[in-house]
Amino acid sequence: MSTFISYLFLGLSLAAPIGPVNAAQLEKGIKNGFFHSWFVGLGAMVADACYMMLVYLGFVHFLEKPIIQSFLWSFGSFVLIYTGVESLIGAGKITTNNTRNSEPLLKSFFSGFFMSISNPLTILFWLGIYGSVLAKTASSYNTDQLLLYSGAMFCGLLIWDISMALLASIFRRFLSRSLLTSIAYISGLSLIGFGFYFGYEAIKSLFFFN
Repeated sequence: MSTFISYLFLGLSLAAPIGPVNAAQLEKGIKNGFFHSWFVGLGAMVADACYMMLVYLGFVHFLEKPIIQSFLWSFGSFVLIYTGVESLIGAGKITTNNTRNSEPLLKSFFSGFFMSISNPLTILFWLGIYGSVLAKTASSYNTDQLLLYSGAMFCGLLIWDISMALLASIFRRFLSRSLLTSIAYISGLSLIGFGFYFGYEAIKSLFFFN
């Protein structure tokens, strides 16, 4: 049981660092409420599950190819800048009442999914962290336990996802309209900043890799 809890906390600690998905969750929660924020995180978790499966099945060499990473940097840059600009445009329309925007939940889900699946840092993260955990666990436990502890990491990601969605929806409920708008602008600008960083990495990987 203690081993399961340690892997659960590992999943929590891996999800906690601030990145584009957390910024998008905050922005969606402030604009549209809990479920939109949660679905951004769910989309990112599905992308994480895809990479976990690829690492588990041994498709690491395909993901490490420079041309694949260049494509992901470029696509990720587009997704982040588009989402950030959309956030800035909608920031002035935030209200403090309980009315939710009519944006479909599926849009929030795919926003989180594409944001995470196109992030080469996610690939490096799962290759480095999950790959090493996989190797260590496989040498000490059987397949059933390996799947159990991988599931514990995933539960940690889910707990963080729900926590971020709750935090964003609480911000919406108790903060003033001007402060909510400011947070939405900051979140949008941070997404655009991440997008430009991804674009820089795409150019660098295309023209300067060995």
